[in-house]
Amino acid sequence: MRQTLQKSLFLPTCKYPKMSEEKAQKGSNYSGSNIQVLEGLEAVRKRPAMYIGDVGVRGLHHLIWEVVDNSIDEALAGYCDTVVVTINPDNSITVDDNGRGIPTDIQPKLKKSALEVVMTVLHAGGKFDKDTYKVSGGLHGVGVSCVNALSTMLKATVHRDGKIFEQEYQRGIPKYDVREVGSTEKRGTTIHFLPDNTIFSVSEYNYETVAARLRELAFLNPKIRLTLKDMRENEENGTHRSDEFYSEGGLREFVEYVDSTREKLIPAPIYIENEKGEIPVQIAMSYNTSFSENLVSYVNNINTHEGGTHVAGFRRALTRTLKGYADRSGLLEKAKVEISGDDFREGLTAVISVKVQEPQFEGQTKTKLGNSEAMGAVDTAVGEMLQTYLEENPREAKQIVNKVILAAQARIAARKAREMVQRKNVLTGTGLPGKLADCASTDPSICELYLVEGDSAGGSAKQGRDRNFQAILPLRGKILNVEKAQEHKIYENEEIKNMITALGVSFGTEDDEKALNMKKLRYHKIIIMTDADVDGSHIRTLILTFFFRYMRELIEQGYVYIALPPLYLLKRGRDERYCWTEDERMALIKEMTKDGKEDSVNIQRYKGLGEMNPDQLWSTTMDPERRSLKKVTIESAAEADHLFSMLMGDEVAPRREFIEKNAKYAKIDI
Repeated sequence: MRQTLQKSLFLPTCKYPKMSEEKAQKGSNYSGSNIQVLEGLEAVRKRPAMYIGDVGVRGLHHLIWEVVDNSIDEALAGYCDTVVVTINPDNSITVDDNGRGIPTDIQPKLKKSALEVVMTVLHAGGKFDKDTYKVSGGLHGVGVSCVNALSTMLKATVHRDGKIFEQEYQRGIPKYDVREVGSTEKRGTTIHFLPDNTIFSVSEYNYETVAARLRELAFLNPKIRLTLKDMRENEENGTHRSDEFYSEGGLREFVEYVDSTREKLIPAPIYIENEKGEIPVQIAMSYNTSFSENLVSYVNNINTHEGGTHVAGFRRALTRTLKGYADRSGLLEKAKVEISGDDFREGLTAVISVKVQEPQFEGQTKTKLGNSEAMGAVDTAVGEMLQTYLEENPREAKQIVNKVILAAQARIAARKAREMVQRKNVLTGTGLPGKLADCASTDPSICELYLVEGDSAGGSAKQGRDRNFQAILPLRGKILNVEKAQEHKIYENEEIKNMITALGVSFGTEDDEKALNMKKLRYHKIIIMTDADVDGSHIRTLILTFFFRYMRELIEQGYVYIALPPLYLLKRGRDERYCWTEDERMALIKEMTKDGKEDSVNIQRYKGLGEMNPDQLWSTTMDPERRSLKKVTIESAAEADHLFSMLMGDEVAPRREFIEKNAKYAKIDI
């Protein structure tokens, strides 16, 4: 039987390279010595992306989240109310809290200080003991030991039991045993670490990214003071940035913050809370006059981007409760329109936060809650408390139902508009827009679509591109601002129709008629290429707003990029150099004139892509070997929603405030 099986595995049609005698000899020596055992934190350094997602910007910032999570868990347990995060001049990070301090006594199993165990052993900590932490955000990661492994230097200082203890590490390895270095009246833990630049592709922390996460944590955990300090000197005026995040109202204030740039439909958020049972539930929701839904969900402070059972429970209860009230009120009979679940969510802003002792995550990015019991807990809480709200607030209830009826009417119009876009054009046969210069390849994984501002730049891009895998779609003028338009109007916009058709996407699945269907997506790189001026920035923001509101999956799956064309061409004799920033321009001028000769460098400022000839556009902006692309990501959906609604919405005051705050980054180009 064994001989027959062996013969069947090696058919004559299969051609295998003949193994050399030397290789055969090596193969015969395959033994236990060939099996690698990665001890301690070696596994983290060997495969860092497995533990923190990636080694780019997101992974770099994830190190902060892991350390801050420990402090927040202390706060959830009732022992901490102050956390300070400092970005130091060398881009190292210090996280300081006033919790109980990591224990420093001997851990019985490993016969080492508990501090050293926590800092050097994966999956070690108090989070796994339900008597120590009832719930924990840190359970989704591998803790501070992972941060230690990926840092060239980490120092842990603990104030506990009237004493100060410390231990330093180099790439996860202790430099000495935990030692007592003094006495103290305070308590808490200070972690100071410097990420290893041999592992991370970037080394500079982004202030706004850290601030957004700390703001989010302050809303999710009321009455905890979170401070961010940036000790890197501001190049403009030599000052240091700092912010303090503190919330008394928690999720109520979170919803008001997200909705602060929109017109309210009801005066104050509806707050739903149920702290009884195994799964505590907190929800704040409000309605505004916009046409989009914005729902953000969390489990133990972890942003569940892909939703999950807690979101399903919320939507089920919302639809059931509102529909029941609307039926009893008699308002639906007068409207004579069929209502669906989507209609109850138009103009809705909601934040859902649940605490689960043992969360089970699934989905592509492990941010989708799978615990079935969470659905029932949220459904019950929403059903009971929303019903009470509607009965006690008939005026607001009527406003919500009327909004739902308008949403249903708009949905029907939008469905017809989508069908028109998706219907193949009989004249062209392929259904592709006439302006699209498509590529030869039909493999989406290597194909790129450039969305180019104007016919002039589009012409240069078409001539300069690599026709095998690069497609060009010129866009005429500025597309519709989708933040201010009803959905059916969006699909009537010619440029938006061209983008949808060129991408090959469609709308509608069995579960959701508005969901984006990407099965026939034709390009896995969608590159926005606009002029480096105010109009170009505006067009880029309009396109990004459309993608964020109606094709968010493109951004979440990493398909959207921004091209970075050069700002200047510097010439001196035969020496030609491109530069992308003002600092680069100044440095290049110094370098090109270091010989001391009197002739001044010739500087050409590119105000539009159309000013470049095809060869220049290819070599600087489109050649995969030399170009610079910026991937568009969404770190916080709530923060992104607030930003887009502020920049593109009707409210002028918040936009003016934002421009004034960021005016120091703007440069007037004459």
